[in-house]
Amino acid sequence: MKLIIATIKPFKLEEVREALTEIGVRGMMVTEIKGFGSQSGHTEIYRGAEYAVNFVPKIKLEIVVSAAMADQVIEAITATARTGKIGDGKIFVLDVEQAVRVRTGETNADAI
Repeated sequence: MKLIIATIKPFKLEEVREALTEIGVRGMMVTEIKGFGSQSGHTEIYRGAEYAVNFVPKIKLEIVVSAAMADQVIEAITATARTGKIGDGKIFVLDVEQAVRVRTGETNADAI
């Protein structure tokens, strides 16, 4: 099993969710986060005063899938989240040693 952690722009969430549902992803966790990468934030003007925005709003997706499905999930996220502009996000893939469904006690592949 693989844990896929992806950060994307907030307005891309619904499009990415639809793409993942179409390829068979049955669940994901979504968190609103703030962060920065190579863009290192930006400046904005509010009521005539300029100020630095060091952290940019992002969405973090956490998805656990079978190892065989991981490449397909990465492809779907990349294709739908890409705008071609700086700040499109990142994807990280980690191994998952064990999964347990709390309600039924099912483990590993049966739990996802």
